Amino acid sequence: MHAILRLTRYLIAMMLTLLAVGCSSYPLGFEETPAVADTQRLDALTYSPPDWPETLQADIHLPATTGNDLRPAALVVHGGGWQRRDRHDMDAIAARLAERGYVAINIDYRFAPTYRFPAQVHDLQQAMHWIHDQAERFRIDTDRIIGVGYSSGAHLISLMAVLEAGNSLDSPYGGPETRLAGVLAGGTPTDLLSFDDGRLLTDFIGGTQAEYPVRYRKASPLHQLGNNAPPFFLFHGNLDGLVPVEQAEDFRAALGERGIASALYRLRLRGHFTTFLTAGTAIEQGLDFLEEQRASTSATTQAASVIMTTYRN
Repeated sequence: MHAILRLTRYLIAMMLTLLAVGCSSYPLGFEETPAVADTQRLDALTYSPPDWPETLQADIHLPATTGNDLRPAALVVHGGGWQRRDRHDMDAIAARLAERGYVAINIDYRFAPTYRFPAQVHDLQQAMHWIHDQAERFRIDTDRIIGVGYSSGAHLISLMAVLEAGNSLDSPYGGPETRLAGVLAGGTPTDLLSFDDGRLLTDFIGGTQAEYPVRYRKASPLHQLGNNAPPFFLFHGNLDGLVPVEQAEDFRAALGERGIASALYRLRLRGHFTTFLTAGTAIEQGLDFLEEQRASTSATTQAASVIMTTYRN
């Protein structure tokens, strides 16, 4: 009964949001900020190796910059409970990143239950290796690659970011190329151990918490967090019934305990789906925050000054 009520609330919120945003081409709110013209998009480039279990593709959004200067990049990962949706959900965000000067790589990844954890993290690691391989072609500064994701995509980005070169998963696909310079994550499940057993999680992990407690811990960014994580900008709806806001609050507290720069942007009166559809301001704030971190001359001082910052909308 509890699950049915939760689903009902979610569907009602979804319908109300769709009525509110109508047919706007930018339902995420980016129309509030002037766009930069002449960005370019390259569709369906294969990033997975030839022998990968599935062929995985990415759309590349290129900024309108000239000359030979290197540009920042963003690995963009969609949500969908680790088992549905596709990269086109993130089109508006990827386009906005290009307008902000980023080479945005908007990727597919393999789905559960056909492929279970950690297959999806391995896909992201392969995408990072591919970005490094393509860095000269797209004029990417490989020291300025951030991760951007929502929901399960934010979970995957966050988990890869906190892993030390994939060693926590004994991954053969980790290494320095998989490190991110920052993370912009919304509606993020950070502690899978705190959820009740449900189909999405059991399909993703392969069973219940009682059966696989170690897997649930290894799949939780909160429990894999070390002292060398990059800066995090988290955004979350305060009425999120699918991924409670406490997931962001607890993760941010853990970042603070380790002196890692972070900020939490709370979107008032939003649930999980409505937060995504109205995330434009949060994305802009997040990019500003990560760029400030990058520009800072003293990472320690900057972390201390922003660790208690909470944004609200």
